[in-house]
Amino acid sequence: MTVVERREVSLVDLLDRLLAGGVVVSGDITLRIADVDLVRIDLNALISSVNEQVPSPWGELA
Repeated sequence: MTVVERREVSLVDLLDRLLAGGVVVSGDITLRIADVDLVRIDLNALISSVNEQVPSPWGELA
């Protein structure tokens, strides 16, 4: 194993890297019984950090 393969990354470091670039989560779940769709859930989420260069879409909150 090389040093890169054995390198461990903490959860905080991973979240920091993901939020710095942004993450898109997309998926759908369908609950089906006997080929009849009962419940369908669609998920679309954009997760990103907010700073001076990338302002909040809601503006200033008091």
